Amino acid sequence: MVIPRAVFAHYMVGLTYMQSAEQWGYDIGNASAAAIDGFALNIGPSDSYTLDSLRHAYDAAAKFDNFTLFLSFDFQATGGSWSPKAIADLTNTFKDEPAQFKVDGKPLVSTFEGVAFADQWSQARSQVDGDIFLVPDWSSLGADGLYPHLNEIDGAFSFDAWPTAGQTNKTTDSDVLYNKVLKQTSQANKFNVKTYNGKAYMMGVSPYFYTKLSQLGKNWYSSSDSLWYDRWQQVLDVMPDLVEIVSWNDFGESHHIGNNVEAQIMPSAKPYVDGLSHAGFRAILPYFIAAYKAGTKNITLPESMGDGAVSAWYRTTPIELPNCSDGGTKWGQSGSDSAKDGVRDVINIVAVSARDTSLTVSLGEASYTVQVASGAPQFFQVSFAELNNQRGTVSISMGNQTATGAAITDECPESGVVSDSVLVMLLTIVHAC
Repeated sequence: MVIPRAVFAHYMVGLTYMQSAEQWGYDIGNASAAAIDGFALNIGPSDSYTLDSLRHAYDAAAKFDNFTLFLSFDFQATGGSWSPKAIADLTNTFKDEPAQFKVDGKPLVSTFEGVAFADQWSQARSQVDGDIFLVPDWSSLGADGLYPHLNEIDGAFSFDAWPTAGQTNKTTDSDVLYNKVLKQTSQANKFNVKTYNGKAYMMGVSPYFYTKLSQLGKNWYSSSDSLWYDRWQQVLDVMPDLVEIVSWNDFGESHHIGNNVEAQIMPSAKPYVDGLSHAGFRAILPYFIAAYKAGTKNITLPESMGDGAVSAWYRTTPIELPNCSDGGTKWGQSGSDSAKDGVRDVINIVAVSARDTSLTVSLGEASYTVQVASGAPQFFQVSFAELNNQRGTVSISMGNQTATGAAITDECPESGVVSDSVLVMLLTIVHAC
């Protein structure tokens, strides 16, 4: 088994009704420019436009050097169910496309859940010419739950990319356990199952999580102040076989790193998505991805980043704003505490520079300066208090470049104080001084 380290972004194909080939090309171009290697194409069983969207995606990807795709079958999508034949038919349709990602000559296939389908994968495999390389997400089982299925799969993807309810920071505990379970060789376990070859681990990485979709019964926030930086540091510690960013375009859960696409945003998500760009999360990806592929945290700054880059994110409303409720949002999935307990009034910053320099954050008439050492990306938090709790426009300067973001105000967001999820700024230093 030879797997070149690669980083994919989770792309919700179900949001692409009537999406043009040009939009696919635009998204793929932006992802490729951020050093992302491809998209994991999440597809449900009942959308009539899936085949057309996939054709557009594969055709667009083929126009880019080294940008690849794989199918990820969503078993939680409403309106139908997957059959072995349907999975095999779609896989056979695209497995030999130039942009198909393969491992040992086999098309990689993944899922979102689908544990109940586990015993039917042998049927799907038998109908695919040349077999598949199966790396499902069965996160509901947990790593230990994979033991009875190790002979059915070639690896596993973990969607466990966020802190749990009431937890401020994400740990690597689950990643370490996945590696332990998947990498065992010729070793009996409590289910008396032996694995004779190490299995692939695809690690989930995400920048943020906030959702309030009442029609789906979803209203929670996972602590995300330092998540994007923390999770990439964890990738460089764990060094998984593959990485999947969740997500490129799941706007309803606020973890998208792609540009906003109006047609893809659910109406109920617009209050906390419109006007708040997440594109800046991509600013520091070329460094982290290059370091991951090199197998070390310290590398020469990639040429595409110029002399440095800054990615900054913050909420635009103070959490203790009087007469502004939490909108019923809970702290973490299945949590019981208010999400207000899981956020801080801070501006979060990741900065990387080719030379020692300073970085200044300004809010209204106040400013705060930190020193950025050359080398690997560094994480900083500047609290609203350190900026004298002022209100007004946020700007960040490093070298001879300045980026300006949305103002921090006392205006209560429509869906509650936590729902003003995140504004991400992008600052690329082309000629730092």
